Amino acid sequence: MEIILKEDVIGLGYKNDIVNVKAGYGRNYLIPTGKGVIASESAKKVLAEELKQKAVKLAKIKADAEALAEKLNAVSLSFNAKASSTGVIYGSIGSLQIAEELQKLGFDIDRKIIAIKDVKAAGEYVATVKLHKEVAAQVPFTVTVEMDKPETPAEEAAVEKKPRKARKEEADAEEAPAVEEAPIVEETPAEEAAPAEEAEAPAQE
Repeated sequence: MEIILKEDVIGLGYKNDIVNVKAGYGRNYLIPTGKGVIASESAKKVLAEELKQKAVKLAKIKADAEALAEKLNAVSLSFNAKASSTGVIYGSIGSLQIAEELQKLGFDIDRKIIAIKDVKAAGEYVATVKLHKEVAAQVPFTVTVEMDKPETPAEEAAVEKKPRKARKEEADAEEAPAVEEAPIVEETPAEEAAPAEEAEAPAQE
């Protein structure tokens, strides 16, 4: 018997397929479980009309996607980001940023259908917008960066904070020739200079 499947059945067919099955299988399993109906002439006509309407709807969806893709293919985006002294930007450029820029241009695109790896450096890139299973748009974009100045070493920063007069005095002190100090001569005490016996004159009789 002929059955119109109302849903996918593994090993048998897909939804809206007309299949031939044994009468017992159709009446005892497919029809009672709602997986299929008898493919009568009236049921076939209904199915044909549904498929026609579905085809028209799907064709319109695809045509709309192709029209949007054509517009997106003519778009070019640019981003200017802050970056460290090594050129790595703070944060990244991803699907969210692409969607926001497209929004500014009047394109309401869900970030979930934008395929792109996060960008962290300057350069030229391309984002893919998947509008339909058979239609995709390519949106080129450029990333430029504004790099921070290299950090000043702590020592240099400390010097810059000193008053100009203090820095000049230090420089003069470094350039001045070293002065040799005169050797220190220890004075011998008077009582130690003469022998003890000479210090006292012999008593005269």
